[in-house]
Amino acid sequence: MPGGRLTQQERQQIALGLADGLAYAEIARRLDRPTSTVTREVMRNGGPTAYRADLAHRATEHRAHRRRKTAPRGTEAPAQAHGRDADAVREYEELFTTVLMASGIPKMTARVLTCLTLTDSGSLTAAELVRRLQVSPASVSKAIAFLESQGLVRRERDERRRERYVVDDDVWYQSMMASARATAQLVDIARQGVGVLGTGTPAAARLENIARFVDFVSESIARAAEQAREILHTSPGPAPAPGGTAAPHADQG
Repeated sequence: MPGGRLTQQERQQIALGLADGLAYAEIARRLDRPTSTVTREVMRNGGPTAYRADLAHRATEHRAHRRRKTAPRGTEAPAQAHGRDADAVREYEELFTTVLMASGIPKMTARVLTCLTLTDSGSLTAAELVRRLQVSPASVSKAIAFLESQGLVRRERDERRRERYVVDDDVWYQSMMASARATAQLVDIARQGVGVLGTGTPAAARLENIARFVDFVSESIARAAEQAREILHTSPGPAPAPGGTAAPHADQG
């Protein structure tokens, strides 16, 4: 499998694949590249609807030039726990951040959330975040404030009375439920508009359809989150058995 940076020709093939409606996995297969490489490339350069090969290639060259100018000499990636590959971890952090940004989360906020999510402890102090991300304390504080408002992070004090920011197992459930509640408010507003604009008018009919659609989706999200909540608290399963199949659970025959 080829490594290194994508070539301009490969970027043109990605653009053609997107225009043809191909999935990232299929584009990656045709390029003989990891799917994560294609996903990161597209998300970093405008997303599937705005990706342009020439602009993406120019932006990548600019980023590489800027890194060469600013990277301190002799710096090495910090040691990783559990024998992890530092380069692979760094690449995955970048991909995770890019996908969060594509969902609408601001860049610095996405970096902080990624950093917290990918730590084994699930918690870091402000100083640790500043050191890991090489950003200002003010940037971390602003990102944390946003994450707290979305229910994605909580604060706690450790034994040394330091404030720690925590992303725990249940935080994604709480955030999804908060999103469902916020979406439900749109249902109420839309139905209020039906009365204001007059039942039977085109505008009122449009609002009623919006309300019905959003109400169904909101209820479905809340119901699915409740049903799947225990997944967030599931311990890692057994390691795959030789031959690529996981060992059977105790309750399986």
